[in-house]
Amino acid sequence: MEHKKISPYGSWRSPITADAIVAGVIGLGQIQLDADDIYWVEQRPAEAGRNVVVRRHAGGAIEDVTPPAYNARTRVHEYGGGAYRVHRGTVWFANFNDQRLYRQDPGRPPVPITPAKDIRHADPVLDERRNRLIAVREDHSTGASSAVNSIVSLDPSSPTPSPLAGEGRGGGNPLVEGNDFYSSPRLSPSGSHLAWLTWNHPNMPWDGTELWVAALTDEGAVLTPRKVAGGERESIFQPTWSPDGVLYFVSDRTNWWNLYRWQGQDVEPVVQLAAELGTTSWLFGMSTYAFESERRIVCQVRSNGLARLAVVDAETGRLENVDTPYSAFSPYVRARAGKAVTIAGSPVEPLSLVAVDLANGKVEVLRRSADLSVPPAYLSVPEAIEFPTEGGVTAHAFYYPPVNPDYEAPAGERPPLIVYVHGGPTGSVSNALDLGDQYWTSRGFGFLVVNYGGSSGYGRDYRQRLNGQWGIVDVDDSVNGARYIVDRGLADGNRVAITGGSAGGYTVLRALTSTHFFKAGASHFGISDLEVFHSDTHKFESMYDQGLIGRWPEERHIYRERSAIHFLDRITAPVIIFQGLEDKIVPPNQAELIVDALRKKGLPVAYIPFAGEQHGFRIAKNIKRSLEGELYFYSQVFGFTLADPVEPVPIDNLKQPAGTT
Repeated sequence: MEHKKISPYGSWRSPITADAIVAGVIGLGQIQLDADDIYWVEQRPAEAGRNVVVRRHAGGAIEDVTPPAYNARTRVHEYGGGAYRVHRGTVWFANFNDQRLYRQDPGRPPVPITPAKDIRHADPVLDERRNRLIAVREDHSTGASSAVNSIVSLDPSSPTPSPLAGEGRGGGNPLVEGNDFYSSPRLSPSGSHLAWLTWNHPNMPWDGTELWVAALTDEGAVLTPRKVAGGERESIFQPTWSPDGVLYFVSDRTNWWNLYRWQGQDVEPVVQLAAELGTTSWLFGMSTYAFESERRIVCQVRSNGLARLAVVDAETGRLENVDTPYSAFSPYVRARAGKAVTIAGSPVEPLSLVAVDLANGKVEVLRRSADLSVPPAYLSVPEAIEFPTEGGVTAHAFYYPPVNPDYEAPAGERPPLIVYVHGGPTGSVSNALDLGDQYWTSRGFGFLVVNYGGSSGYGRDYRQRLNGQWGIVDVDDSVNGARYIVDRGLADGNRVAITGGSAGGYTVLRALTSTHFFKAGASHFGISDLEVFHSDTHKFESMYDQGLIGRWPEERHIYRERSAIHFLDRITAPVIIFQGLEDKIVPPNQAELIVDALRKKGLPVAYIPFAGEQHGFRIAKNIKRSLEGELYFYSQVFGFTLADPVEPVPIDNLKQPAGTT
């Protein structure tokens, strides 16, 4: 039996390299079924982050649909989603570079069907009865101070409008307009009715939305619209028509996102659980339930950070769990003929596109998000923890201990801990195998993923803990989660780092300027100045901060009090900042402002900007650089030698600990 090597935490050599991660990891989403074929979208770092519509034929053959010159990604709400529609082999998709909708018939190249203007579309559905598409439109070409959102009909075959599609703006005919936002246009099976969601500033879709239904005339006009459910304090998610024409939807009116239906008169509950059957609508086209038949509904159920697949009897509301090996699901599910097609993972399995037999739970893996084969001995399996935090309540996290079968640390040494803060901030993190997490644990770091107050998946009340408290609750929960691990003797309290992206990056900077707990911080495209951000972000989130922080401009002082840029004298820990230079959500000036200020004050800071990147890194070389750059940064701050050389990162004003190389 080989003896383990004795080496300090952080310095262990791992087979989970940055090169292997970017070469073998893809994103999966946006599942659709077309007869016996399965379609989905892959985001590929190795192809500069290109999004590709992929088709799996009934016989099992898999092929790319989107040609290499195209990128199937919409910029509606900037986050996108709902980028394509397929029907009988024909695919309509939004192309990222020009944001035009294209039609691609089998065996033919894509043809644009919308004009070359800054007009974006998402979530298209086909109205076959009237030969048109119905989609969400975000129009940036009107000259208005912000984009104009609506639901429109479009000619599905050419840029020349048909009589039914109408002339309208940009070759489309507005069907529903006047509110700030729209999503989820859904046609009834007969084509006689249209349902949709809408909301207005300052709400986000998980705060308050309305579900509307209208009859459609033979010519396709909207007739006598009526509100079915929702309001300022009720979030509606995923309206879906059953095969027999009943409208179902998810609502959080009882604190939990549960399932309801409407048959033309009253709303009635279908499933009532202290668990989530919906999620936050950051993207278009998400689905957490689907009809397998008129009577059976397949749904994802999430409770205390863990998820399961279940089948609901639509008539009785009886729910039965499907026995699968999975505890995490992406919000995409489709169903047919006794099977569910979804994206699922577990602590030892990466998120994968799978087909699940609903009778016995048997799983067929159709596509994995990670091809890198890692021996199980290198995998850190997380522990779900609930820890005490401010206000006498508890918060949630997943703790990953350091694991590497080839190494052990010197006697008495405790590992450094990285606290990961997710974005959103109304997001969450599951326990599915993520090689990015394992990159750290296999090198000797503890890794704590905090689902702080405000995270989704724990009920509306938990989400609303962050209302008016952004920059406070998230920071407190990150500190208290780390302290819980340190107090258990699982980490070195003098070597705790905090990392996160977007809203998580904001929490990193806020934590470093409001506490002295963390000894290093890594902010990925985070917000440093909330006042600047308020006037310099996109429409979808332009009033999000008013729910999270306070009224603008009446409570401008709170924005200032919670902006790291104004309290740099409180920073005692080194900071590394990563930023995409084409980011429209958190613009580059948010990084540049704080980097310049830190340099002028002589505080330790490193800055790595990425040309060609938007919000979140999609290009392989940049993902690699951000992983290795952050590792190098920690080696310099915490004073350990890396097992393998990486490209150094210039760190201004850093005093190296003894023993650092």
